Amino acid sequence: MNETIQDSARREVKPSRATAAVLAPGAVVASATPAAQSGPEHVIEPVAYDAILLSGFGGPEGQDDVMPFLRNVTRGRGIPDERLEEVAHHYRHFGGVSPINEQNRELRSALRDALRDAGIELPVYWGNRNWAPYLDDVLARAAADGVRRMIAIPTSAYSSYSSCRQYREDWADALESAGVQSELQIDKVRQFFSHPGFVQPFIEGVWSALAEAERAGHSRDRIEILFTTHSIPTADAELSGAGLFSDVGGGYAAQHLAVAEQVIREAAPGVSWQLVYQSRSGAPSTPWLEPDINDAIAELRDRSAVIIVPIGFVSDHLEVLWDLDREALESAEEAGLWARRIATPGIHPAFVDALVDLVRERVIGRPVGKRANTTAIGPWFDVCRPGCCAKAGVEPGPAIAGIAP
Repeated sequence: MNETIQDSARREVKPSRATAAVLAPGAVVASATPAAQSGPEHVIEPVAYDAILLSGFGGPEGQDDVMPFLRNVTRGRGIPDERLEEVAHHYRHFGGVSPINEQNRELRSALRDALRDAGIELPVYWGNRNWAPYLDDVLARAAADGVRRMIAIPTSAYSSYSSCRQYREDWADALESAGVQSELQIDKVRQFFSHPGFVQPFIEGVWSALAEAERAGHSRDRIEILFTTHSIPTADAELSGAGLFSDVGGGYAAQHLAVAEQVIREAAPGVSWQLVYQSRSGAPSTPWLEPDINDAIAELRDRSAVIIVPIGFVSDHLEVLWDLDREALESAEEAGLWARRIATPGIHPAFVDALVDLVRERVIGRPVGKRANTTAIGPWFDVCRPGCCAKAGVEPGPAIAGIAP
């Protein structure tokens, strides 16, 4: 079994958009296993999966990859190459190599080891949305290996178009491109923001950074904790999370706030904090979630220290290394603030074990009330609800692992 799919490294274009998503007779959920086809919020029937699909965003692995990769990311949006070059220099600063692919290789290896230790004998395939190994090549290989039922783990913890729905669309695209729509069934694990194994690394990071700040002479009443995540258009945010939590702008913001509140309860009770956003892109006239982290740092007039907690990310990829370690830390220095950025979960044992647990709960059909959950929201849905995480102003494309559209 060759999950790396070396031949796909010679391609520059991701799979084309699907034109249809296969539905089983009488089902409302495309390409799902029988337990999920009728669209229950939570699947409590045991499922005998053949394999796991670890799905990443993808990233360039050399200077020649940068522009083709960015064209894949922005395909269909009509963005000219000269504007893409404004982002390309971030990658070029690191030799044209995004760390995300190597991080996912490490995560796949750690996940395999943890699955073996847990007595779960399932192979782990890894495929990307926007660069090699492409999802369609990986799914074609899985089907050739005899895989018929997969449980997918997207490397994103929250509900939004780009962090949930778009993965489901890309799986539909890949199934059609690979010609295995009628052979492979793919379910997905629930959004895992509320799993204690995802939250624990952030708790430990805040504990450590807070102690370091105090040793450096900063009292708790002069420390600000900034929980940061990727900004998204406010119209998309309002559509996230199946239309729930409209009072806080949608599920995306509500889920992040729930995680931040739990980290504060566990690691820093009484310390001032706020949820901020980063890595905004798109037309300046389009409203995106705010405040931007750099603007928030500039407003910390009565603080002497800032702790940056990237709760929106699972690994230290480019938007962490550039937007936080370079730009945000520079903003803190300009503001005269002591600053630390804590690590993302990466291959922290608690996080890897959480991914194993997410697979196990579907393998054994664990009841909802017995599922691991550490926030005021959750456990989240196994099968995405109608209209959940739609893209504002865009007709929904074929997607799997959720109720149409």
